[in-house]
Amino acid sequence: MTYTKGDRIALVRTSDPYTDLKPGDEGTVTGYSDTLAQLDVSWDSGSSLSMLLDEGDIVRPA
Repeated sequence: MTYTKGDRIALVRTSDPYTDLKPGDEGTVTGYSDTLAQLDVSWDSGSSLSMLLDEGDIVRPA
């Protein structure tokens, strides 16, 4: 899937054990690297955790 800056997404799952994000949390895409499968997100909670899609992080359209 391709993501565009400004897309709204919701977290399904993250492999990061240290984040306070929970499934269902929403955010706005700030960047996407297809090469790295890295999705940069500005989460509504204030977090800026990037999603590593090849490492088990899963998001869906919000």
